[in-house]
Amino acid sequence: ILGVRDIHADHAASHIGKAQGIVTCLRATPYHSTRQKVFLPMDICMLHGVSQEDFIRGKQEKNVRDVIYDIASQAHVHLEHVR
Repeated sequence: ILGVRDIHADHAASHIGKAQGIVTCLRATPYHSTRQKVFLPMDICMLHGVSQEDFIRGKQEKNVRDVIYDIASQAHVHLEHVR
């Protein structure tokens, strides 16, 4: 937008965008769950023994929190790349 043409700026913007997308998905999870939708990676959910139904029912057990933590950690990794 500003006319900046720098490979490092593009790389940073890419990681910031990925982090923002992950966080937006996490923040929207309660909203989507009330509408019977889950947009979280099922491989991470399965790793912790969590089903889509667990999110839809609003369960807050440790394994559900672990899924959220793992996904949020991916956003953090992208931010660390930017720094």
